[in-house]
Amino acid sequence: MSLNTAHINGGVLIHAGERILLFADDVSIEWSGQGDPTFKGTKTGRFYLTTHRLVFNNKSGSDPMQSFSFPFVTLSEVEIEQPVFGANYIKGKVRAQPNGNWIGEAKFKFTFKRGGAIDFGQAMLKAAYLATRGMNNDAPPPYVPPNTEWYAAPPPAYAPPPEGYYGWVPPRHQFPDNPPTDGVYMTQAPPPYPGLNPAYQPGGYPPPQGGYPPQGGYPPQGGAAGFASPADAKAAEAAQSAYYDPNRPQMAFVPPPAYYENPPSYSQATNKKEQ
Repeated sequence: MSLNTAHINGGVLIHAGERILLFADDVSIEWSGQGDPTFKGTKTGRFYLTTHRLVFNNKSGSDPMQSFSFPFVTLSEVEIEQPVFGANYIKGKVRAQPNGNWIGEAKFKFTFKRGGAIDFGQAMLKAAYLATRGMNNDAPPPYVPPNTEWYAAPPPAYAPPPEGYYGWVPPRHQFPDNPPTDGVYMTQAPPPYPGLNPAYQPGGYPPPQGGYPPQGGYPPQGGAAGFASPADAKAAEAAQSAYYDPNRPQMAFVPPPAYYENPPSYSQATNKKEQ
């Protein structure tokens, strides 16, 4: 949903309270349906599936697309394809966030050079369902750069909790690698969209004391007030099996948000959260 807002200092930049669920290296993206020249050509890099989104970081320092953020609320028509000839891949659509450095929507195709497209895709779909099931189809707030510094992320940000979320545990056995220890950075700004956390946590992780001094000079990164994600017990129970058809686990649909009205301003989104 936002372009070139999720990288810093050679690593990935995440929000306060955001956690990395899965990490995959040597992943390629092919784009279509988007006239912006930044989207042309195959992009190769790393995927970070987090509690709130999918983040891509490019391995090429000269490519105009250095990073791309896919919040779950911006995804639609996501499917896992298993062709008879060729590698498995994930495809779908993503819609731009207002002020996110690009406009419109684009189709994507993800290919995993080391394998694992099915497992990663199913985890992505499950996380997206759990994160958005309580949404009322409001459009996400416009992209707003945070007014906070960034610092090396604390250890909890590198992996999900052992118990998982709502009875679901990400398939870490299929993706056992963690991101480089010097390659994950965090701002003090909370995520501006819903995630797997039971509710919006304004504090997130506190800045680490000693050893991880805060920095400045990061690229713009979303930091509007977040949406509360209801933690209704019945919904949590149903979420364990309702996100896809067991007879067709390679296919699922992530409902897109409604864009019939203009997205709320930053102040409107903040006021809505505080009510």
